[in-house]
Amino acid sequence: MELLRFATAGSVDDGKSTLIGRLLYDSKAIFEDQLEAVERVSRQRGEEFTDLALLTDGLRAEREQGITIDVAYRYFSTPVRKFIIGDTPGHIQYTRNMVTGNSTADLTLVLVDARKGIVEQTRRHAFLASLLRVPHLVLCVNKMDLVGYDQSVFDNICAEFKAFATRLEVSDLAFIPISALNGDNVVQRSPNMGWYEGQSLLHHLEQVYIASDRNLIDPRIPVQWVVRPTGSFIPDYRGYAGRVAGGVFRPGDEVTVLPSGLTTTIASVDTFDGPVTEAFPPMSVVVRLTEDLDVSRGDMICRPHNHPTMAQDIDAMVCWMTDKPLKPGDFLSVKHTTRWVRAVVKDVHYRLDVNTLHRDEAANSLALNEVGRVSLRVTQPLFYDSYRRNRTTGSFILASEETNVTVGAGMILGTD
Repeated sequence: MELLRFATAGSVDDGKSTLIGRLLYDSKAIFEDQLEAVERVSRQRGEEFTDLALLTDGLRAEREQGITIDVAYRYFSTPVRKFIIGDTPGHIQYTRNMVTGNSTADLTLVLVDARKGIVEQTRRHAFLASLLRVPHLVLCVNKMDLVGYDQSVFDNICAEFKAFATRLEVSDLAFIPISALNGDNVVQRSPNMGWYEGQSLLHHLEQVYIASDRNLIDPRIPVQWVVRPTGSFIPDYRGYAGRVAGGVFRPGDEVTVLPSGLTTTIASVDTFDGPVTEAFPPMSVVVRLTEDLDVSRGDMICRPHNHPTMAQDIDAMVCWMTDKPLKPGDFLSVKHTTRWVRAVVKDVHYRLDVNTLHRDEAANSLALNEVGRVSLRVTQPLFYDSYRRNRTTGSFILASEETNVTVGAGMILGTD
């Protein structure tokens, strides 16, 4: 079955964790012992109902404060599709966690409290989802039961968000009125909102079309590992393992290996289940070549007339994720696809106000959770596409050279 990754976003107390708990509960994706544990904790806290948010708020601090801090991942499936859910926090100080949860998402659910309407965090998270090029955005107007299921409240919130979304790059936008606590329009259509003619949230998640979201034009395989199994049924077996980042690869295709630039053809494309006739994103495969070339981890397999950009000077939008500010002259480690290189920060061009989208060109550093345009110089060339063209080959992470801790995430800019 097809896999859909989606993440939640929105302000504090908009009901993100409760919504995911309701999805899991109503779709029968919760084990009995999990439900019993949640019911027990809810009783201990003196609550009159089962707090389904506890299914994702797993940290002790999260349960004590009633907030989400870390990114919680949950898995469930229906007869139509498999799902991986990322429950991300709403607090501004945990923006980095929201970026992490949405970086691999196919769809983002932005929740809005029907009583409060569009707030600063709504705009912040919607912009970040747009910046991360999440293809599909769903605005869930939650807690409709607390406003008497009033259609005018829903319509006004939708109109305000549509006006803001015109400034974003959102290719697919949907609006669904829900009550996560009561389950209205979450899994089943609600009789309390007869004026709403759209789908339930789960039905939308099952039917949203994601096959065209991945880049099938530019063939790219970053080499993760050189496979030389002992006792192989093929003498002198040598394959190059990696996840397909773009395009389609078939046996007999002519390919080029970077950085050497040498050209050969594909002998076979193998998977755990055996050889396949073609490979495409996001399949993990082992490619055998007809000629013995010097190929190692960090190299890139592509097509002779369709190369990624190869350069040492990188311009990118960077989300900074640590307390120590990012400044020109800083030395960092960069992980791009399967390649690690060292880098120096050449310049911080501007800091972006994610609430107003204003560029602060007087800024010369990025603080925790801030986003800005940065120029880097790396010690070895990277093989990349712009993030707009390919989210895999157009992204990287920054790590501290002293601690190896991830300190930033980058999206490479380009002219395409």
